[in-house]
Amino acid sequence: MTRLIYLDNNATTALHPEVLEEMLPFFREQFGNPSSIHWAGRRVKSAVEEAREQVAALVGCDTSEVVFTSCATEANNMAIKGVAAARHSRGNHIVTTTVEHPSVITPCVFLEHQGFQVTTLDVDSEGMLDLNALEEAVGDNTILISAMYANNETGTIFPVREIGELAARKGICFHCDAVQAAGKIPLEWKGSNIHLLALSAHKFQGPKGIGALIIRKGTKIFPLLHGGSQERSRRAGTENVAGIVGLGKACEVAARTMAAESLRIGTLRDRLEQGIIEKITAVRLNGHPLKRLPNTSNLSFLNVKSDSLLFNLDLAGIAASSGSACSSGALKTSHVLKAMGVGSGSTVANIRFSLGPDNNEDDVACLLEILPGIVQRLRDTSASA
Repeated sequence: MTRLIYLDNNATTALHPEVLEEMLPFFREQFGNPSSIHWAGRRVKSAVEEAREQVAALVGCDTSEVVFTSCATEANNMAIKGVAAARHSRGNHIVTTTVEHPSVITPCVFLEHQGFQVTTLDVDSEGMLDLNALEEAVGDNTILISAMYANNETGTIFPVREIGELAARKGICFHCDAVQAAGKIPLEWKGSNIHLLALSAHKFQGPKGIGALIIRKGTKIFPLLHGGSQERSRRAGTENVAGIVGLGKACEVAARTMAAESLRIGTLRDRLEQGIIEKITAVRLNGHPLKRLPNTSNLSFLNVKSDSLLFNLDLAGIAASSGSACSSGALKTSHVLKAMGVGSGSTVANIRFSLGPDNNEDDVACLLEILPGIVQRLRDTSASA
């Protein structure tokens, strides 16, 4: 039987056993609506508030700043569109970057069609944002800076504290997509001047279909959804109680294990990269070599096609990716790597290996045993074609 190795944890992670156990009662006996005032509602309402405390503890924010959403895409849309609507009288200019997730880029494009001006800043060859270019881009009519915490494809970590300081000096709202950072590295909420921060449970061993938007006290934002008064009238709709409980438990587990796991996974990642570079020629690392997530490795293999390499890895039981799962389906050129000037097409395979809590040394050893032969075979086939 083929050994199955999952190295696509930036797309999604396996549910932690503790998270599943915590959620199960809320699919069965704990079925009440949190807005109901009777005993069935009060029971689940207390669970929702406990989860809010767990999220706040991981982020370092106040419980009143946590708003539960259906996912990070909703959280990012809520932040960008909500600030645009709330601050439109002050200006109509938004600054973002070329390497953001589609759930940030697409709302910005939408707002452009509504008359807003959007400046999209380039990154350098390591995927890093130029703070001087950011300062030059903002003006008197700038109402929002939207820049991610860590990139989902390369793992490059942006200088969020410095971005926040600039935003604070200019009186600009700062939205940060922290989906890939949450649960992997400590989040700088206190003292960061981030006004809005998005996260998603399924990126760190929580369930799919639940996320959160952290809204700093005093930040004015219009709701994306209108209806009931849930979440202090900031997000209408009956709460996904089981999902919220799962998110809370995932945050509690991450807070407890993050330091040790980051060190362990970072060691595995480095061993994986070193082994690949030693065993395979013409391989290049994409992203910042130091300022990146401990679990993420994005590599270019010259003279190999991405789809062929991924297909052969899959046949060998190894799950990896060429980029964001939200942009997949058809294998398209990564907008992140394109922004960094990384080549693509039929002459180079850009592959992301993203490790998680379930990966171990045997997984890395198995990949290093299988991958060189696949790459060599594909290169030989391409040369003889």
